[in-house]
Amino acid sequence: MSKIKPRQTSHPPEREPAHDLLRARHHPLDLFFSPKMVALIGATETEGSVGRTILRNLIGSPFGGVVFPINPKRASVLGIKAYPNIGSVPEPVDLAVIATPAKTVPGVIRECVEAGVRGAIIISAGFKEAGAAGVELERQILAEARRGKMRIIGPNCLGVMNPLTGLNATFAGTMARAGTVGFISQSGALCTAILDWSLQEMVGFSAFVSIGSMLDVNWGDLIDYLGNDPRTQSIVLYMESIGDARSFLSAAREVALTKPIIVIKAGRTKAAAKAAASHTGALTGSDEVLHAAFRRSGVLRVNNIADLFYMAEVLAKQPRPKGPRLTIVTNAGGPAVLATDALILTGGELAEPAPQTIEALNQLLPPHWSRGNPIDILGDASAERYAQAVEIAAKDPNSDGLLAILAPQAMTDPTQTAERLKAFARLDGKPLLASWMGGPDVAAGVTILNRAGIPTFSYPDTAVRAFNYMWRYSYNLRSLYETPVLAAEEGIDHAAAERLIQTVRKSGRTLFTELESKQLLAAYNLPTVETRIAKSAEEAVQIAGKIGYPVVVKLHSETITHKSDVGGVQLNLTGAAAVRRAYRAIEKSVPAGDFLGVTVQPMIARDGYELILGSSLDPEFGPVLLFGAGGTLVEVFQDRALGLPPLTTTLAHRIMEQTKIFTALKGVRGKQPVDLTQLAQLLVRFSRLVVEQRWIKEIDINPLLVSPERQVALDARVVVHGKEVREEALPKPAIRPYPTQYAGQYTFKDGTPVTIRPIRPEDEPLMVRFHQTLSDQSVYLRYFQTLKLSQRTAHERLTRICFIDYDREMALVVERKDPKTAGRGDIGERSGVDPHASPPHRPPPAEDREILGAARLTKIYGTEEAEFAILISDRYQCQGLGTELLRRLIQIGRDEHLKKIRADILPDNTAMQRICKKLGFRLRHKVGDPLVAAELDL
Repeated sequence: MSKIKPRQTSHPPEREPAHDLLRARHHPLDLFFSPKMVALIGATETEGSVGRTILRNLIGSPFGGVVFPINPKRASVLGIKAYPNIGSVPEPVDLAVIATPAKTVPGVIRECVEAGVRGAIIISAGFKEAGAAGVELERQILAEARRGKMRIIGPNCLGVMNPLTGLNATFAGTMARAGTVGFISQSGALCTAILDWSLQEMVGFSAFVSIGSMLDVNWGDLIDYLGNDPRTQSIVLYMESIGDARSFLSAAREVALTKPIIVIKAGRTKAAAKAAASHTGALTGSDEVLHAAFRRSGVLRVNNIADLFYMAEVLAKQPRPKGPRLTIVTNAGGPAVLATDALILTGGELAEPAPQTIEALNQLLPPHWSRGNPIDILGDASAERYAQAVEIAAKDPNSDGLLAILAPQAMTDPTQTAERLKAFARLDGKPLLASWMGGPDVAAGVTILNRAGIPTFSYPDTAVRAFNYMWRYSYNLRSLYETPVLAAEEGIDHAAAERLIQTVRKSGRTLFTELESKQLLAAYNLPTVETRIAKSAEEAVQIAGKIGYPVVVKLHSETITHKSDVGGVQLNLTGAAAVRRAYRAIEKSVPAGDFLGVTVQPMIARDGYELILGSSLDPEFGPVLLFGAGGTLVEVFQDRALGLPPLTTTLAHRIMEQTKIFTALKGVRGKQPVDLTQLAQLLVRFSRLVVEQRWIKEIDINPLLVSPERQVALDARVVVHGKEVREEALPKPAIRPYPTQYAGQYTFKDGTPVTIRPIRPEDEPLMVRFHQTLSDQSVYLRYFQTLKLSQRTAHERLTRICFIDYDREMALVVERKDPKTAGRGDIGERSGVDPHASPPHRPPPAEDREILGAARLTKIYGTEEAEFAILISDRYQCQGLGTELLRRLIQIGRDEHLKKIRADILPDNTAMQRICKKLGFRLRHKVGDPLVAAELDL
């Protein structure tokens, strides 16, 4: 019904409102890249000084603004009138560049705030990287900046360049070329090296930023800014520490769908991490965790500096491959063999040519061609033969991409071959890369290919590396837009889990017993084996008789967690005598104070695969999930993958696919596969346990036994935070979990009950059906234009609408059980299920539910404000639903500590205007303005 202006970030066109150009809004970071008035505090004429170099750069590269040198001891600097302090500058300053000693900076920032300066770049070093005194200086700086809502880049940085406008607020020796790459680096020295390299390689930048220690402006801020910049086509990062992990992941996921983000992360080894920490003043987290975070957010990670810019070029010129299968067309066998080795060793695959491809090549090529992939068209190949072979290979349905290799030979014409290959620069959904090997003889051909948009590489193994990066990037992005299956929620008892955790903590313990651990799992409907406690040998015998032999007897202790290490596990006990012996053996194996009895469990046949599923805390990312091969040799094999919670079923599959045991789970050597759909849902429920029960410090299920017949936790270990930890100090997940607190019931005036809840990724099928119920009038009032149903229900669009970042926006949907499908029976019915097997966790199908309305509250970047939008199915308009949704959005705004919410409404949308008036909004409509502005102070 109402339509909001978009938030300041990158969106695909179908999500942008038509009236955006009417109400364009500046980004808060614009002042760093397009300032009109710049003050340089610390300007000096001292030869070789930072202050002199920055001033020369500012005045030597006109950026359309005015520069004010600040120096209390000089009347002018380099012939320009100087001012004793920022307060004496006669014009309002947008940006202050600070190059004074570290101890003076807090006072300088205070003066800038008092003068109304909104942004500062702190070049100076000597802060947290120098120790405790530097940390205190940073605290003072940030406190002063917050007082005036000032944004800060740095400290300890090279500065900022905007080659597109001419701004050079750095002490680099030269200006970067203008281009389309946004470059951000934590290392100022690396910035200067890359700047020098880029001039030689003709690489151009839309922004060139040295971010330094990230006291204020961080990765997330700059990714968000460059993602919203239409002149930036790709974003390249050199990272030493991640800083605010949630901010980075939030911005990266939002932007990665429309622009590639390519990162090289220093500190992969322990020695390098230590060096990075001393350089930036921040400890580097686990590299494995960071790699998982990059995968989760759609960021492409590369391993060397050259690949940063190779991939920026390749992804800008060529489509992303759909998979890892590469077809190689070559006129020389040796380079193709090297390319094949590089492809396979780094995770790619050689495409298996389809029969029709082989037949077509047989008709084209001489009898002695390779008759497979690599397609060796022989050393005497003409340009025509090359082009025809590439054309045939491009049509192969088994191929995801092509690499054309040319080695200059006497019969080869590199230039003409390049001319003929230009026609294939825009293959449908398949990248074409080229390796023109040689020097001056191939230079003209390389130029032709590059100008046509076909990336060229001097060596084929480099080209293969680029292809493997491309398909991995595609693989990661698919996690962001594949529609997951809704995981079943029945049987989850949050309250029971919370009570159990608090009972253990109140007892003064942090370690759960095995029975308590399994009870916690059961509260989240995670299948466990029946477990009972026996405090004597005879009680153990009685329990074993009731359970049925064979049984397992384990140590029951509140202090010992790894029971097998102390002889605390006795397997496959087939009678009473064996149970008694086991009890006495375990009792003798540990100190009396650690022995509280034993647990007795049925002996489950180990006819499946032993997995491990766990979680621990990372200092930067909070809870991190682990999945892999389990059992007693878990540390030996180290077949594992990490992921960040919460999960969807799609993300759960992605984690499983990273492990070697996944191949076995799919079925090998005649064995039946396990139910991977069910296993994915188990991972989803486990991830919910981890993010919803924040007192958990460590948890693992090992082994989790999975087979075609069952999935069951045989053992579990849980550690919680102790009494000394306060709730506000508990680590938060790097990705905000589903906000269950905003879900609730509502009843229509006619008594129809519905659920109003936050949207989730699994809602895409329901949103398609919802849009089918909308009239053209409702669509126009919401989107300010008439959008076709196919546009509104496009998968790429609905993915972004359903799979949201709850830190950036909150969307509510009104869900009703479809009366036409009611009464089909209990989805969660479990009759006839093996007590040791997994229950059939099947969520209600989408056909059983329908969405009647949707509402969205989107935060405006850099402010404490948000904009709202509401859309109701035509059949349910004028029944109070719009009022209820807006009332709930207002409350969410207050809960999220916003100061104001607003919307722009078409004058014809009188219904939405009446709702706003009723709920206290101010309405403003200026003469000639096509929109009515609605605002509410919270």
